[in-house]
Amino acid sequence: MENTNTTPGTAPNGSGRGPSTSTELKKADASYSERFSNMVIQEFAGNVGKAELTAFQKRLIQNYFISTDMALKTAEERRLKKQEAYRDPTPVNWPNVNMESLALNVVACARIGYDPALPNHINMVPYKNNKTNKYDVGFVEGYRGKELKAKKYGYDMPTHVIVELVYKNDKFIPIKKDIDNSIEGYKFKISENPFERGEIIGGFYYHLFKESPEKNKLMFFNLHEIEKRKPKYASAEFWGGEKEKWEKDEVTGKSKKVGTEKTEGWFDEMCWKTIYRMAYGSITIDSEKIDDNLMRIIENEKLLESNREPQNLEAIRENNIQQQGNKKDINAENIDYEEIINNQVKKEEGAVVKAQPNY
Repeated sequence: MENTNTTPGTAPNGSGRGPSTSTELKKADASYSERFSNMVIQEFAGNVGKAELTAFQKRLIQNYFISTDMALKTAEERRLKKQEAYRDPTPVNWPNVNMESLALNVVACARIGYDPALPNHINMVPYKNNKTNKYDVGFVEGYRGKELKAKKYGYDMPTHVIVELVYKNDKFIPIKKDIDNSIEGYKFKISENPFERGEIIGGFYYHLFKESPEKNKLMFFNLHEIEKRKPKYASAEFWGGEKEKWEKDEVTGKSKKVGTEKTEGWFDEMCWKTIYRMAYGSITIDSEKIDDNLMRIIENEKLLESNREPQNLEAIRENNIQQQGNKKDINAENIDYEEIINNQVKKEEGAVVKAQPNY
């Protein structure tokens, strides 16, 4: 039988078995995360040199253990659910992870300040590297992570970044810079009834420079331009629209597709987050601020992009859902890559994921 849940190190009680009581579980979690932190620092030192880390950065590394462990378990569950003909023979567990690459990436992310324990900072997604026959762990930046990177490495960072959606009953007047106007701005007034603003017709972001208002920048987009940026594998659970309907087959015990159904999703939130990403993604990175940590993350993104398969994107979504503790209670603020989903994976696994508000 495959050992699919191997964690770095042995059981803290020395018995070879996992902890049984709640107190032992807490001690085990702390022990495993501390061992992981030490291993990451040692691995980094062996390849690059001694890692100078603050107490805060060391704590972040422990958070990476928890998030990575969860991502591995989620990916392994997905692997085991697949039919044997489609299943990769290599278990997704710690012994099969490229620890050298993981250690370098974890240290880089911790130094930048990405915290995997916070929503929408950074997401871990394991994917198979067929050259090494091991699993690399990709680090995918969330929209809050994009904001953090812009503030840390941005050139001429705005004092404020404003992001708004515009609805049919709102009044939005852009004021672009011209020969008669040296400061770019806008006038924006929502409808008299704030609860009946109509349908979304567009949105905008505004970079405000308090000390140098002549640098103020306004960018606005109609709905078509926003939807063009919707991911290729966009989940109807969040973007709205038509989704596949699955029900349990009483004979086989497996889920089967029985048709389609419409869902409202979280369209407004997805549109807002799309503009938010553009607002911070448009801030130029200062070449003088670029360090080894940022270069490492950029290289990791390129590597993940070259191995960008639908099932890897699905893993991000499932990992984020599991972080909520209940697959049925998720909302658009909790999940950053919830819009990405692969229908083929759902067909193979018969996965049924229902999104509901989490009040």
